Amino acid sequence: MSAQTPSLFGPEGDDGDQSPKRGKLVLARAASELHTLASKMPPALRMGTSSWSFPGWRGIVWESEASEATLARDGLRAYAAHPLFRTVGIDKTYYRPAPRAEFERLASQVPADFRFLTKMWRGVIDDDSRANPNAPSAVLDARIATIDCILPAIEGLGEKAGPLLFQFSPSNYASARAKAAYMERLCGFFAALPTLDAQGSAFYAVEVRDRNLVCAEFGELLAAHRVTPCLTVHPTMPPLREQSQALALDPSRPLVMRWMLRGNLAYAEAKDLYAPFDQLAEPDDSNRDDLAALAAAALQAGLGAWIVVNNKAEGSAPLSVERVARCLAARLEK
Repeated sequence: MSAQTPSLFGPEGDDGDQSPKRGKLVLARAASELHTLASKMPPALRMGTSSWSFPGWRGIVWESEASEATLARDGLRAYAAHPLFRTVGIDKTYYRPAPRAEFERLASQVPADFRFLTKMWRGVIDDDSRANPNAPSAVLDARIATIDCILPAIEGLGEKAGPLLFQFSPSNYASARAKAAYMERLCGFFAALPTLDAQGSAFYAVEVRDRNLVCAEFGELLAAHRVTPCLTVHPTMPPLREQSQALALDPSRPLVMRWMLRGNLAYAEAKDLYAPFDQLAEPDDSNRDDLAALAAAALQAGLGAWIVVNNKAEGSAPLSVERVARCLAARLEK
């Protein structure tokens, strides 16, 4: 990484704030008490949160007070010690790519069995010309996606790489022909991506925010290229169970789900309402139950299951993960 390129995850040295130095980051006592619950989770299940640098998680994940910058830089070690957390979403890579060295640094902070869900840069997914009007388009350019996004992640994370997630924004199709043309472009894009080692942990996943693509045709397109659909709880999308049925999920692929945003709020509204993300502001039992039911079915079928939760789902992602775990444990014990 060049001297001009700032770290996505905090500077290597001092975090730059003038606040008093806090103690070493350690796992909160409340989290340490979850080992019994964690022992009931199957090895093929990976649960975690979208990112980790939230000071409001004090007493839930961190024992002591810490700034956001400190948590971004050093909090991952304490996060990965949480009994229920076996994955985490790297979200900042959606806004710009990260170099291999960044991923190597993250991988060095977690146990061998930990895996990352890494979002791919939006520049290779959606038209970003308004933000960068003078830059050449990288949309659906497999070469740029490979060099700037995929190779740094899989080489830097190694065996700790999990889903490489392409998150597509909603699209407006002028006609069925336009939709078919877009699907054809996607076929070409996925076909040109490097084949991932079948023995490794990394695999491609796609999350859409467009009901028009929640159909068997799109599910078949993804399955043909060994790409896993990521089911998502989001206001733009149908319920999880409907997504799983409509996409005709490939029974040989792991199940990936993200619990992002409840249906009655916009993202900014949820952020303002729920910050600092230290409590369950609005429990959502329906989506919790669906996540647990779908994960249980996948696990009982011998497949892996991934569940990544955002603070905007219920107010505090770690507490939501715990709720899903308790619901799942009850199902698996039946």
